[in-house]
Amino acid sequence: MDLVSLKYIGIGLCSLGLMGSSLGVAQIFSSLLKSISRNPSVEKSLVQNALIGAGLAEAMGLFAFLIAILLLFSSN
Repeated sequence: MDLVSLKYIGIGLCSLGLMGSSLGVAQIFSSLLKSISRNPSVEKSLVQNALIGAGLAEAMGLFAFLIAILLLFSSN
């Protein structure tokens, strides 16, 4: 197996990071909606914490995307 094929395998594996990130964000917001429906009085703090968590989860997906782009356009 040459280095070019290994590069494309690495790019494919980076897509798993993107998938995990999207599933994590979906889980965060589905839990947020369930929590708000159970206790609407704490909506402000729940939304704030959910947005922070979603931002962190989305950052991991962006890092995986960045690594995939770097692999795609590398010289080897």
